Amino acid sequence: MDHTKTFFLDGQEIPFKEGQTVFDAAMAAGVYIPHLCHNPDYEPHSSCRLCTVIVNGRPFAACTQPAVAGQMIQNDTPELREMRRTLTQMLFVEGNHYCPTCEKSGHCKLQATAYDLGLQDNHFPQFFPKREVDASHPDFVLDRDRCILCGHCVRVSRDVDRKCVFAMTHRGIKTEIVVDSPTGLLKDSRLTMEDEAANVCPVGALMPKRKGFQVPIGERPYDKAPIRVDSVKNFRIREERRHG
Repeated sequence: MDHTKTFFLDGQEIPFKEGQTVFDAAMAAGVYIPHLCHNPDYEPHSSCRLCTVIVNGRPFAACTQPAVAGQMIQNDTPELREMRRTLTQMLFVEGNHYCPTCEKSGHCKLQATAYDLGLQDNHFPQFFPKREVDASHPDFVLDRDRCILCGHCVRVSRDVDRKCVFAMTHRGIKTEIVVDSPTGLLKDSRLTMEDEAANVCPVGALMPKRKGFQVPIGERPYDKAPIRVDSVKNFRIREERRHG
């Protein structure tokens, strides 16, 4: 093994290629790092902070932290596990997430991450926000109460679809997704079924109509395998396709 191209993650030597992030190298080596806002198909954003690791004693987002030879990195410590649980609990109480009745159940990153972290309750008082549901579009429903503000739809609509259909407005607990259209409604936007932004939501915030429960509960990705297994597998498949 080339020691100039490795770092240490929880004591395990991880090889990496020039330009890779800590997240990419770890996942390629089969080591799962929890994450919500990151999608390996697109540029990292580091907004959820769930992938925070300790690099040489300091916290960094693994999805944007470049891999450097000789780094000593911690990913699995009691402190990091507790931080990730707290962040996930906050996401649950800041929205209205009713997993048993949600069409996204079994294929929702937030739900699967909560299971992986061993969450038993939300810990914090529920906010019960009242954000507008936009069902005006013929093909999609936008449920802002289920949005975790990962920014996938915003970035993919802007950078891939070149439409800028979505944006975020306000700050803090009042932050929410808005739609770029004359009326502010999804029906008057340029969103179409062919848009990549229409298919990147990791939770149940942006959902297609007339497709509910086509895949039965029990046969969905996270019903079959925990998110840490499924994520590593899919990451490696992406890497193989990308590099032939």
